[in-house]
Amino acid sequence: MDHHRTRRLIAGAAAALALLTGCAAGGSGAPDGGGAQRADHEGGFPAPSAPRPEGDGAARGDDPSAGRLSTFALDVDTASYGYARRALADGHLPEPSTIRPEEFVNSFRQDYERPDGDGFSVTVDGARTGEDDWSLVRVGLATRTASSTGERPPAALTFVIDVSGSMAEPGRLDLAQRALGTMTDRLRDDDSVALVTFSEEAETVLPMTRLGDAGDRARVHDAIDSLEPADSTDLGAGVETGYATAVEGLREGATNRVVLVSDALANTGDTDADSILERVSTARREHGVTLFGVGVGSDYGDALMERLADKGDGHTVYVSDEKDAEKVFAGQLPRNVDLTARDAKAQVAFDPHTVEEFRLVGYDDRRVADEDFRDDRVDGGEVGPGHTVTALYAVRTAPGARGRLATATVRWLDPATRAPHETSGRLETAALHDSLADAPTRFQVTATAAYFADLLRQGVGGSGALPDSPPLSRLKESADGLARKTEDEEVRALAKAIGEASRLRG
Repeated sequence: MDHHRTRRLIAGAAAALALLTGCAAGGSGAPDGGGAQRADHEGGFPAPSAPRPEGDGAARGDDPSAGRLSTFALDVDTASYGYARRALADGHLPEPSTIRPEEFVNSFRQDYERPDGDGFSVTVDGARTGEDDWSLVRVGLATRTASSTGERPPAALTFVIDVSGSMAEPGRLDLAQRALGTMTDRLRDDDSVALVTFSEEAETVLPMTRLGDAGDRARVHDAIDSLEPADSTDLGAGVETGYATAVEGLREGATNRVVLVSDALANTGDTDADSILERVSTARREHGVTLFGVGVGSDYGDALMERLADKGDGHTVYVSDEKDAEKVFAGQLPRNVDLTARDAKAQVAFDPHTVEEFRLVGYDDRRVADEDFRDDRVDGGEVGPGHTVTALYAVRTAPGARGRLATATVRWLDPATRAPHETSGRLETAALHDSLADAPTRFQVTATAAYFADLLRQGVGGSGALPDSPPLSRLKESADGLARKTEDEEVRALAKAIGEASRLRG
């Protein structure tokens, strides 16, 4: 239950242009790891030319008098952003209902400090946007760096593969087979793999098999290569059989995970996420089997896959091509098979003396009642090594406010012992950057991704709900500058997606 009264932020035309119409400031400033950094003409947000006058651009968010806390389960999903990029590349705007802003924000690399052991570091920073007293405040959480030496518990992975007729389209089953083959090659000798397929019915093609030698890996590869598309899609039967196979091959001391690869276009049997996962609740709750959902296909059941991942104590990604598959199944393998935290939740406390209104961007399906923050029976999010989690808030400070602005606390359970842990970070009003142009580059990338999601969610044509929401054309200019400045391929892809959305809007 959300204890905040949310009111839509209203941004006028002048407010929409205020952030991005000013002249760019020169100088390189301090590096991202240091103090404020001013953007030059090569990257990021130009500095506003002047403060916005008071008036119609005033925006409204959560009223702290109704509850000064914001509590949510952590989420490392990125499928919404990947699927939106696929839709734009295919020449159409994504459905607003598929846009989850937190998954846009969490799709980009961050430079947060990493903790030494399991658990999280907490970074809280912010920048004023130029409209009235609004700022964007970023809460950044990071887990330890994934070990390059492969030091992690062994993994017992049950691949559950959709072989229905819709998976025959190029870029679906064929892509899944190549990706799983890559993953099998990257797993260690003490890892285990099982393979379940489903169409009209589900079948265990390969029981849990230890990858002890080349012959064992060859058996897994042969099973993957033998997959062929069939008929209807009984996803419920696939998930149920997959969990049963995972429990049968359960390994103590290992990370036991179901890897579901599907376009999630269920058309036979049970198609309700809650009902499907209720049937496998024992595997989830008593045996700790988690779900990693991998979406494929130009036509994709995003809502069902997202619900399965949330209810299955896991996360989702979307894979559109071999490059994406290589990243997910090879480059990001440790974070997708290991766990450093279970049932992780965050709670942000805003000081009523300095904050008049606030609004969490996204996390709509991940909100947690404030009083349940320390109730470890309440479901949170599962996070692996190398992950970062970012939550962005629109915050309106009281005029002339000085002092504490916000304190962010993250709570999680040790994945092995389930012992609870907490750590916190805080932000003072004096630490707010004067503008987005003064903020670190990675903060500007975060803001760009959030504004983009916000505009797509509003149907692209009108102004967005965030303060100082720029039009897509201006956002594209900022993203282009950030791409040049960071030389980051992912930021270049963001700029390209914004440009495609701008052209499709016409």
